[in-house]
Amino acid sequence: DRFRVAPDHPALPGHFPGNPLVPGVLVLDRVAAALRARGAAALAGFSQGKFTATLRPGEDALIEFNAIELDTRWRFRVLRGDVVIASGEAQTQ
Repeated sequence: DRFRVAPDHPALPGHFPGNPLVPGVLVLDRVAAALRARGAAALAGFSQGKFTATLRPGEDALIEFNAIELDTRWRFRVLRGDVVIASGEAQTQ
């Protein structure tokens, strides 16, 4: 699952003017949307999450998933090229 946040996205103004970064909550929203697109049930929450790098507007990102438990717990990684931006676990209902 690939995504890119457009430079004119409404969440970006004020998120470091002159040096914009994609907010972590927007990255997690894309993870949730990718799970829904895979047919997962409603998102119950993120049980773990770690941000280790930044994502800038216009950069490509890739979401990878591994099912952990009966397709209700998912381990995810969000990458920008070979760099891990975020990782964690999501719980679905």
